[in-house]
Amino acid sequence: MNRLGYTLARAEAALGLADRTLGSMLDLTIRWWLASIFWVSGVLKIANWQTALELSRNEYPVSWMDPVTAAYLGAGIEIVAPVFLFLGLATRVAAIPMLILSLVIQFNYKELPDHLFWAILLGWLAVRGPGALSLDHFIAPAIRRTAIPLIAPLADLVQAVMRYIGPLYQLFIRLWMAQTLWDHGLVAPALLALGLVARLDALAMIVATLAIQLMDQNQPQLVYWLMLLGQIALRGPGLLSLDHLITRFLQHRLPGFGPLPRGALDKAPHVVIVGAGFGGIAAARALRFTPARVTVIDRRNYHLFQPLLYQVATAGLSPADIASPIREILREQSNTSVLLGRVSGVDTGRRTVRVEAEGDARDVPYDYLVLATGARHSYFGKDDWEKDAPGLKKIDDATAIRRRILLAFERAEAASDAEERRRQLNFVIVGAGPTGVEMAGAIAELARHGMDKEFRNFDPAETRVILVQSGPRVLPVFPEQLSAKAQTSLEGLGVEVRLNGKVTIVDQRGATIGNERIDAGTVLWAAGVVASPAAKWLGAKADRAGRVEVGPDLAVTGHANVFAVGDTALALDRAGNPLPGLAPAAKQGGSYVGKLIHARITGGKAPAPFRYRHLGSMATIGRKSAIADFGLVRLSGLTAWWLWGGVHVAFLVGARNRSSVMLDWAWSYLTFRRNIRLITGGGHD
Repeated sequence: MNRLGYTLARAEAALGLADRTLGSMLDLTIRWWLASIFWVSGVLKIANWQTALELSRNEYPVSWMDPVTAAYLGAGIEIVAPVFLFLGLATRVAAIPMLILSLVIQFNYKELPDHLFWAILLGWLAVRGPGALSLDHFIAPAIRRTAIPLIAPLADLVQAVMRYIGPLYQLFIRLWMAQTLWDHGLVAPALLALGLVARLDALAMIVATLAIQLMDQNQPQLVYWLMLLGQIALRGPGLLSLDHLITRFLQHRLPGFGPLPRGALDKAPHVVIVGAGFGGIAAARALRFTPARVTVIDRRNYHLFQPLLYQVATAGLSPADIASPIREILREQSNTSVLLGRVSGVDTGRRTVRVEAEGDARDVPYDYLVLATGARHSYFGKDDWEKDAPGLKKIDDATAIRRRILLAFERAEAASDAEERRRQLNFVIVGAGPTGVEMAGAIAELARHGMDKEFRNFDPAETRVILVQSGPRVLPVFPEQLSAKAQTSLEGLGVEVRLNGKVTIVDQRGATIGNERIDAGTVLWAAGVVASPAAKWLGAKADRAGRVEVGPDLAVTGHANVFAVGDTALALDRAGNPLPGLAPAAKQGGSYVGKLIHARITGGKAPAPFRYRHLGSMATIGRKSAIADFGLVRLSGLTAWWLWGGVHVAFLVGARNRSSVMLDWAWSYLTFRRNIRLITGGGHD
């Protein structure tokens, strides 16, 4: 019974996701379709105004209104209201006059099925609102908090009225559709009218409608049928339906399907997840239907999309573009809470996690513990280099590096000594992995294309970017052929690539590579990482990079209820090699551990031992070049660059972040400008 309940819960969540995504797109399509019909009609009336007046007087007069007034009012509605409807701005206010106009046309002018469909769809928009892809959706919270008198009470009144009218209107639509379709069959209309397996019924009718459309394309009303059936398939039949009654019954009978009884979470097992990176968030999401208390602990209140962090450091993106508040990501998970604090230790005997926050410290008990604490920079025993060669792991690092880069150009402009100006324009990047390569390409591009004509005492194109790699090639995790192409692209941007170069000295004046001294205003570190101190907390075995040894189920050796994922874990593939420190590995590990804990709590079947599925690796070099390795398929150049951009946008958390990043990239690509060149923090020392 438990498994059936959780299966139904997952199905319900999937339907909810379909409603929020495909349903919003369908709403936008309906708004666009209706707005275009009415607006074109209004434009034609204005363009042929005398004809419109004549028709209003003689062909379709409105008995209760002056013909001239009716013509002006109708044209005004058709011109103004569709614009608001399309934008989703004051949608209900715009839909109601269009609805009335549709009914007037139907009953005072000419009866056509199209007019009824217009009225029904406009009524739906008036009752349900415009959906998520609308201005109303984005500005509604702000509008409610404005100083406009009575706006909040009016909004509450509209919501209350629509809450009661909505189910009645959905019932009316189902009954009208069933009555209209009755001559074409009995079963499907009957199920639709009763609201029984309505989604499947609507999907079946959508397929049948599409088949009819393919055979006979001279039936324009079929488009409207698809719109109405799509609403039922995505949003369900409404509260006044057998489906709803059955769902409520099952929620009260099946464990895991309905909400937990009040107080049940207090007695449920407690899962503590330390770290809200890719692995931690994936684990939390996998536990969203589990009868457990889930606590996510992180020392920062945001989830960071690290693969694009270098773009913040090089003034390509704003920090808010690649970060989302943890609470916002998990706000729909009623069993999950977020705790802001720094973990300083784990007591496996007492099963507690020590959390320090704002000068306070407390022990958080756990039944299951997931460590997804990531990694930090490794200077291979030269930790004193960090102050002169910062690494890139968090937003604070990125903004500090951006400050260093931009200040170097400002100091070059202000320098009176030519040698000092040259030093300020020298950038040394240690490490030619993905972060180092991407940073080197971005700095070179910024200097050569993003700052032209902005300085008077030097040409930014004189900037030297030196990329140092201790091994024989850049991007050593990629195939040799792709590494060579990446190096060619870097050199095409003007980056000096130093292979087999060992950095022996880093100080505030530059760096020494082997026996060569390079005076540089900025030295950046991208050469290595070391895991968080999770192994020390547990007293567990770890490798030289500090990664905790874990078993095939990602449980820490000797601790069956403690798991490590991502950069924290020393997990092995089938060949016995450590898994790469990539975002997909962390996400897959977090999701696996969440499912495993869910199975243990609910008594379900445990998943098979964890197996990492390598989906490919990508790296970008500048604005038009990238490399991508998918095993049998290897790409480079512009094709790989477009793919790289699409993949990274798709994996960002939140629609706002995706749209913001796409707009910023489009602007930068078309204008060669980076407008997020802010020197912030620490003064101008």
